[in-house]
Amino acid sequence: MRYKNLTLVGPMGAGKSTIGRLLAKELQLSFKDSDREIEERTGASIPLIFDLEGEEGFRVREEQAIGDLLQESGLILATGGGAILKPENRKIMASRSIVIYLHTSVEHQLERTARDKSRPLLQTENPRKVLEDLLEIREPLYREIADIIIETDTRPPRLVVQEIIAQLAAIA
Repeated sequence: MRYKNLTLVGPMGAGKSTIGRLLAKELQLSFKDSDREIEERTGASIPLIFDLEGEEGFRVREEQAIGDLLQESGLILATGGGAILKPENRKIMASRSIVIYLHTSVEHQLERTARDKSRPLLQTENPRKVLEDLLEIREPLYREIADIIIETDTRPPRLVVQEIIAQLAAIA
């Protein structure tokens, strides 16, 4: 079965990159991560881009990367947690791919990101409050564009991949 592009959205720590790689292998599609693409294009890390250009500068680069990547076909794209903030990104994702929202709780986000220093928005005294505030703003946007919503909290990535494949078959 061939799919047009699949785009994984959700908060940081939801497992978009891990699940995206496994899903790509299972479906024999190529995998791209929009954050890694931005780092390759700029030769700079995401934290450095945030330091030099601020979040808005990063979001401009992210929009360009997502637009370029979704020109391809047969691609699984893992996006950054805030990619859905720009209406242009939501429009491109919804029109050029099946959008899969990987939902996870703030508790699991904290567990998965606790030692990760490459997440600029979490370099703060109270990461829980940051994650709660981000989710309040972003959750409706994830749901707005999602064709499929999957819970990832306590489930191994391979089970999540199998559920995605089953749901893709149901909407094909």
